[in-house]
Amino acid sequence: MTLNAEQFRALEILADAGSRGSAIDMLVANGFPAELLAGLVSDGLAMMQGETVKVGDRAIEVIRVRITEAGQSEIEDRAPEAQ
Repeated sequence: MTLNAEQFRALEILADAGSRGSAIDMLVANGFPAELLAGLVSDGLAMMQGETVKVGDRAIEVIRVRITEAGQSEIEDRAPEAQ
């Protein structure tokens, strides 16, 4: 699969985020279009999962984006090119 620079950067951020992933709102706020993230999910490189987070007395729904094994493989496959 050929990733553009923005897709690759998004996967790197997700990889750095670890097993918790990153909130989709934070990714969008940092310039990643929702369509790009949805494309990574559609291609099997990332996954989205909702979770409820308690903030004070309120519970809010957060959508987290996590890298998949396939996404991690894409990063590892491309790593030698960056050097």
